[in-house]
Amino acid sequence: MNLRHANSPDPASRAERRRAEATAGVVSVRSLVLRFVFAGLVALIVVAVVTAWASRRVGTDLAITDAQRAAWVTGIGAVEPVLDDALLHRDRDALERLDAVVRKTVLRGSLVRIKIWTRDGTIVYADEPRLIGERFQLGEDEAALFDMAVIEEVHAEVSDLGQPENRFETETKLLEAYLPLRTAQGTPLLYEVYFRYEAVTEVGRNLWRRFAPLAIGALVVLELVQIPFAWQMARRLRQGQQHRERLLRHAIDASDAERRRIASDLHDGVVQDLTGVSLSLTAATRSGITDQRVGEAAVAIREGVKSLRSLLVDIYPPNLYSEGLESALGDLLGHLTNRGVATRLTVAVELGGLGATPSALLYRSAQEAVRNIAAHAQATAVSVEVFARESAAVLVIDDNGRGFDPDRLAARQSDGHVGLRVLAGLVRDAGGRLMLRSAPGEGTTLEVSIPRGDEAG
Repeated sequence: MNLRHANSPDPASRAERRRAEATAGVVSVRSLVLRFVFAGLVALIVVAVVTAWASRRVGTDLAITDAQRAAWVTGIGAVEPVLDDALLHRDRDALERLDAVVRKTVLRGSLVRIKIWTRDGTIVYADEPRLIGERFQLGEDEAALFDMAVIEEVHAEVSDLGQPENRFETETKLLEAYLPLRTAQGTPLLYEVYFRYEAVTEVGRNLWRRFAPLAIGALVVLELVQIPFAWQMARRLRQGQQHRERLLRHAIDASDAERRRIASDLHDGVVQDLTGVSLSLTAATRSGITDQRVGEAAVAIREGVKSLRSLLVDIYPPNLYSEGLESALGDLLGHLTNRGVATRLTVAVELGGLGATPSALLYRSAQEAVRNIAAHAQATAVSVEVFARESAAVLVIDDNGRGFDPDRLAARQSDGHVGLRVLAGLVRDAGGRLMLRSAPGEGTTLEVSIPRGDEAG
C-alpha cells in the first residue's frame, strides 16, 4: 500500500500555514485597553450626571431650608414687632411704618415680594400697593395656619403664578414661604414672602461646581493609574492565549506525527510481512500442496492485511493533506459503503482556506461518527454535509440508525466510551462547538462547527 508521502504538502508551506493560524484570534492589547478606557469614560459621564442631579437635589433642599429660615427671621424679627390692628383698617401711619421696615430690612437679595393676609383672604399689606385691600380665596393649608397656637414649621412651595393675586409678578418662577404672625393686640395674620427660584437652582449649581471637580478628578486619576495595569493584564491575557494556541497546535502536530509513525511502521513492517506470508502460502497451494489449513491460513492472512490497510487509513489518512478534506471524507464513507450502507457526501463550501487544524478536527469528528455508526447504529443510510455558516465551517452527519438516549451518554462514558468526550474537548479548545442530537428509533445527528482560516485558534 502506498502512503503517498511524496504528494504531501511541502513542509515549508505547512509551517507557513501554521504560523498564519498562530496569529489568528490573538487578543489585541490596544483593543482591550481602548475598551477599558471607553468603559472608564462611560463611568465618568454617569458619575458626572448623577453628581449633577444629586447636587441639584441637595442644593434645592438647602435653598428651600434657607428660604424658610429667611421667612422666619424676617417675619418674627422684623415684621411682627411693628404689626398693629390698625393695618386691618388700612391706617396710613401703620402701613407706612410697616412699609419702611419691609423695604429697609426685608426686601433684599432673592426675596422679592411680601404679602400679609387676614383670615378672610384680604391682603392688608403688600410691597405691591395695588394688592392692598384686595381679597382672594386662601388655600386650605394657609387657612389652617390661623388656628395654630405655636408655629411648628415654615411652609414653603413653588408659587402658582397663574393665581389672581400673582398677576403683577414678572418672574417666571417663584418660591413662596409663609407662617402665622400676630399683631400687638393678638390678631392672627398670615405672613407670606416670595423668593426668586433661580436662587434655589443657583445653590445646586454652586454645589456642582464645588464637588464635581473633586469627584470627576478622582475618577480621572483612578482611570490614569489603572491604564498601565490594564495594559499589563491585556498583555498577559494575550500571552496566555498564544501559549494555549501553541499547546493546541503542538498536541495536534504530535498526534499527526505519532499517527504517521504508527502508519509507517504498520505499512513497512507487519503489513509487508503478512503480505509476503500470504503470497508464499498462495504459491504453495498452487504448487500442489493441498493442505486445507494452508488455504484457510492464506485467506485469513489476506483478510488481516485488508483490515490492517483499513486501519492505516483510519490512523493517518494519506489524502487529507494532499487531496483535501472532501477526498478524505469520501474514502472514510467507503468503509460504510462496503458494509452495504447508502452514503451521501455534500460539500458546499470552498475548503482551500480552511486551514490544517480545522480540516483535521472536522475529519476526526467524521471519523468518530463513522466509527460509532458502524459499531452501534445499525443504520442503512448516512448523510455527510459540509457548509459555511458565517465565519465557521460546519460538518453535519445524519444517520437513520436506532439512535440512543442522550441521558445515558454520561453512563457510557463512565464505562470507558470516551471518544465523543475527547472529541468535544478538542473542538472546544479550537474555539468550535459540537452538538449531538438523538433519540431512540430516530437516528442521530452530529454537528461540529469550527472557525475557518484566520478565525481558527
